[in-house]
Amino acid sequence: MSPTNKLAEEIAALAEEHGHTVGAAESLTGGQLTVQLAAAPNASSWFRGGVVAYSSEVKRDVLDVPHGPVVSKPAAMAMAAGACRVLGARIGISTTGVGGPGEEEGQSPGTVWIGLAWEGIPIEAWEYKFGGEPDEICSQTCEAALQAVRDRMHIG
Repeated sequence: MSPTNKLAEEIAALAEEHGHTVGAAESLTGGQLTVQLAAAPNASSWFRGGVVAYSSEVKRDVLDVPHGPVVSKPAAMAMAAGACRVLGARIGISTTGVGGPGEEEGQSPGTVWIGLAWEGIPIEAWEYKFGGEPDEICSQTCEAALQAVRDRMHIG
């Protein structure tokens, strides 16, 4: 079992145990995070869905991302909050970043922001610097996003 599958299964168990619902807003990962969550056990009872907002216009129009760089903490935070709002989820996770091979917005490939919104708790976001090819950066991003959700669920 892959690390992302294991993390998604842990999220599923915790979501069911505590009555949480989860939604995702993705850019860099292009739906890969949503696939992992949707494939987890009993996803229909706790996973609300995902929004793949690859273009800046979609991020702004659908997820209320402010004008400015989309590979940034404010964008990741707005995307996570947007996932909660648009999907009716208690927990929103977001991914935005540069997969490569070139720079974007002056950011080097592997620069990633992951946002986490949780009903009633201040929104958080973390920056990562991953290495490798674009597909490896996306895989590392999915794993880090799932870890963030799982770890936050353990805290409550």
